Amino acid sequence: MSPTTTVLGIDVGTSGLKAVLLDAAGGTVDEASASYPLRTPRPGWTEQDPEDWWTATREALGALWARGHAAGQIAAVGLTGQMHSLVLLDEAGAVLAPAILWSDQRTAAECQTITERVGAAELLARTANIALPGFTAPKLLWVERNWPDAYRRARRLLLPKDFIRFRLADVVATDVSDASGTLLFDVRQRRWSDEVVRALEIEPGLLPPALEGNARTGSISPAAATQTGLIAGTPVVAGGGDNAAAAVGVDAVDPGVLTVSIGTSGVLFAPLDRFPEQHHVDGRLHVFCHALPDRWHLMAVTLSAGGSLRWLRDLLQPLLPVSGDAAYTWLLERAAEAPPGCEGLVFLPYLSGERTPHVDPLARGVFFGLHLGHRLEHLVRSVLEGVAFSLRQGLELMQGVGADTDVARGAGGGLQSPIWRQIMADVLDVSVQTTTASTGAARGAAVLGGLGVGLYASPDVGIRWSEQPVQQPQAEPRSALDAAYRIYTGLYPRLAGSFAESA
Repeated sequence: MSPTTTVLGIDVGTSGLKAVLLDAAGGTVDEASASYPLRTPRPGWTEQDPEDWWTATREALGALWARGHAAGQIAAVGLTGQMHSLVLLDEAGAVLAPAILWSDQRTAAECQTITERVGAAELLARTANIALPGFTAPKLLWVERNWPDAYRRARRLLLPKDFIRFRLADVVATDVSDASGTLLFDVRQRRWSDEVVRALEIEPGLLPPALEGNARTGSISPAAATQTGLIAGTPVVAGGGDNAAAAVGVDAVDPGVLTVSIGTSGVLFAPLDRFPEQHHVDGRLHVFCHALPDRWHLMAVTLSAGGSLRWLRDLLQPLLPVSGDAAYTWLLERAAEAPPGCEGLVFLPYLSGERTPHVDPLARGVFFGLHLGHRLEHLVRSVLEGVAFSLRQGLELMQGVGADTDVARGAGGGLQSPIWRQIMADVLDVSVQTTTASTGAARGAAVLGGLGVGLYASPDVGIRWSEQPVQQPQAEPRSALDAAYRIYTGLYPRLAGSFAESA
């Protein structure tokens, strides 16, 4: 092998960090991971210590070196990670406070403050999004009000992957896809929004330069080389937010190739080759920059996708003949015994509130239409269908904006299930394509690294998509599913007031 024939992708996830090595053809060489704790000091709060991410980086890389991989073969490092989470550093680069994560819900008041200061219409016009507790700007305002010493001493605002960049390369920078999730970024113009920053009285010097995902952002420093085993001078490429990076990793860059993910949450991601017409930007979909130049994307989010099935498994676990992951298999086998549409049983997957198309943290889960003929298999299948119906609402919004929907490339544990893949294909009326190759955000970060140093000519590397299996929509279940979907879409408007009252 030549001295530089691999690329390294690092993903700072919520439950752990993953490091992936790809070869010069984009194939997976190896991967390693390291976990770290999630802190919940109060209900609705989620925090992590950025130093734990750095420790995990060294551990994951150490595992790769222990297996015989040589740092001298790495041509570039690409970075990705959980979006929105706030990291504040002081003048010396020390962490000032716990990182407040994307899933944290403490900032409802700050969201209202942002909307009032900027104006709802102006906020949409400038950032293409509405104020949500997950975004970074509300967290910064919360710190200003509640941790004033940390806010006063802050000199750098970073996102999780960019904290690792700072430790690796001693460079302060981010990329446009990750910056899009801060609510401080002009997504149309691909730059920080001077107007929003000024309205919120944020010091502009806090914000890092925002570059395209395939841009070089420095190189491994001698100090980081000593700590990680990487070679000083190895280029570090900007990378992207986790969903954008994952899309790059499966070549979902051009319009028509969606990605659909069923993890704890469900995500539908649609690339665009232009910014949407402003009248389509209404806050029901996320509109972000993609991680590659001249591309944007739409994103719909179902907060409890795989999380809904996990809830059902945990609820029924004392009654099931198997436990753990085997219980998922058992339940999915039962779901296959129920007919499409579940004979009138409809599930609303709002166990954690909902994001798309109803931005409603007070929404709650519902089984509707139960009768004496329903059995366990109907309940399980209705959960799978309810998640698919939620994503269909997002897809219809995307199609209304002009997104092409030729094929959806799948990721996440839920789409390992043939029955759930088929339900997704039937409900969305889109072919669902999966692969046995390793996918995910870390792979996408590595691809961006390879693009940044010219090792790859395009993101279409490592996976022969023409040879990957495709689950086609079936015509036969469509009538029953459409009838169930009509019931599903009518329930939230009727129940929204009750959700608010019960809260």
